[in-house]
Amino acid sequence: MPGTPRSSPVTPPDQMRSDPPPGTASSGFIAHQAAGIAILLWSADPAVPGRLATPFFHAAAAAAMDIPVEIYFSAASVQLLAPDVAARLTPNPDHPKTVLDSIREAVSLGAQLFACSDALVAHRLDQITLIPECSRRGGAVQFMVRAADLRWRALVF
Repeated sequence: MPGTPRSSPVTPPDQMRSDPPPGTASSGFIAHQAAGIAILLWSADPAVPGRLATPFFHAAAAAAMDIPVEIYFSAASVQLLAPDVAARLTPNPDHPKTVLDSIREAVSLGAQLFACSDALVAHRLDQITLIPECSRRGGAVQFMVRAADLRWRALVF
């Protein structure tokens, strides 16, 4: 009936679960932790270094909370995986860390890096050795598997 408020079952606070679902790790920060965070780097272009620190800060924060993190480099962002590219870039002149420092921080906390094979070919990077932090290949299909999994969260930068 229009205008009639719907009643929804309300769980009393003393009956609410605050522990994570069985089989998931608890970081102590959140009650219902995601199975992981998939980060797609799409507009993170070395030509615009001001956009390059934020994705890795978010990755490091999630990894520090014991949340699995996968970072997918696509489009121009794969250039960051070429030797010496990320090492010479800083988000701004006053920032003390290079982009490579930020990448390494996220990896040291557990983030995994994936390079899109098609993007590597498009940027003529498919025949070079990438930075040692990235030994995996993964692109649209692998990212979409994570994005479609309701237990995972997806971020796009």
